[in-house]
Amino acid sequence: MPNAIITGATQGIGKAIAEKLLSEGYAIAICSRNNDNLKAAAAAWNEQYPTASIITYSADLSNKEEAGAFGDVVLSNFDTIDLLVNNAGMYLPGTIADEPDTLLETMIGTNLYSAYHLTRKILPAMKRQKAGHIFNICSIASLRAYPNGGSYSISKYALLGFSDNLREELKEYNIKVTAICPGATYTLSWEGSDVPPERIMEAGDVAEMLWSASKLSPQANVEQIVMRPVKGDL
Repeated sequence: MPNAIITGATQGIGKAIAEKLLSEGYAIAICSRNNDNLKAAAAAWNEQYPTASIITYSADLSNKEEAGAFGDVVLSNFDTIDLLVNNAGMYLPGTIADEPDTLLETMIGTNLYSAYHLTRKILPAMKRQKAGHIFNICSIASLRAYPNGGSYSISKYALLGFSDNLREELKEYNIKVTAICPGATYTLSWEGSDVPPERIMEAGDVAEMLWSASKLSPQANVEQIVMRPVKGDL
C-alpha cells in the first residue's frame, strides 16, 4: 500500500487531495491545528473507506518542534514515504505598508516554515529509499503581485523558491518536487462572498492535477503546475 502525508487536510484543497488518494488506495497521514476537525474527517473517511489506514495528528507546523513530532509519528508508522503534500497554509490580506507588524511572521511561519520543517524531517527517509514525490501547494500569488497580497504573497513567493531549490538538491536521489500554483479555488475562505462558485475552480481540480503528475514514469517530473479559472483571475 502506498503512503502519503498531507498537511492541512481537513478542508479545502488538502481535504480534496486526501480523498483522492484514499480513493486510489493510499494510506495517509494528516495533520491540522484543530483536533475536532481531524476527528470528524477521519470518522467520515473511515466510514467511506473502511479498509483505509489513516493517521491523524494535531500540530501547528509553523512550530519546528511540533512539525518534528508529527514527522516522528509518520516515520514510525510508514515504511516508505511515496508522497509528501505540503498544503498547510493561511491567507490574510494586507499591504506591506499598512498591515499589522506581525503579519509577515505569521504568513512565513504558516506558509513556508511548515513545509520547510516537515520536509527536512522526512527527507532522510526519502533519500534512503531514493524515490518519492514532494508537492508544495503554492499559489498564483507565488508568480505575480496583486492588490492586498502583502505578506501572504511574499510567503508564497518564498514557497516557490523553496520548491525550486529543493528540486535541484534532490535530483540525484530520484525524488521529484512539483510546485502547484492554483488561482482562485472554492474553499471555506470564499463562503459568504458575492463570487459565484461557478466562477472559480473546485478543490477537486487541484487534486486531480496532483494525481496525474504523480503517475508519470520515474524519469519524468512536472516541475510546476499553474491553474487558473477559465475566465481568468479575480
